[in-house]
Amino acid sequence: MKQYPSPKNGYRHEHADLLISSYQRLTGKKLIDSRHIDIGKALFDADFVVVSHGTESDPIFNYGNKSALKSFELNWSEFVALPSRKSAKPLDRDERQDLLARVTTFGFIDDYRGLRISSTGRTFWIENATVWNLIDNNGAFRGQAAMFKP
Repeated sequence: MKQYPSPKNGYRHEHADLLISSYQRLTGKKLIDSRHIDIGKALFDADFVVVSHGTESDPIFNYGNKSALKSFELNWSEFVALPSRKSAKPLDRDERQDLLARVTTFGFIDDYRGLRISSTGRTFWIENATVWNLIDNNGAFRGQAAMFKP
């Protein structure tokens, strides 16, 4: 379910936990300091971009924090209906596909740089992004995520 993160749903606590735990398990680093805080709210309000997409044949974004929504100039319902490939211009989509294949093979990368496009056509660079596989506690592949500073 792609509900807007809010206090009513714990800021999508379960998905936030998947993002945070997968990141730490693969990179050995903490995405956020999760001691004594609401991790869902902290992730949604973070000053860096966090996005994820699912496992569809044409993956669709299923999460974007406030910084992501601002960067892509979309509201929540627009963002979670967007195939993630459309976050790049058509000429940059082959490069993006190569990136996702590398992440699938290695679990994560932390050196991604790529050009992205917002809903208004504004382009922006992603620099030093970390992209990682989302693996749940049962070892099931649940998609991929990315984090970068806007």
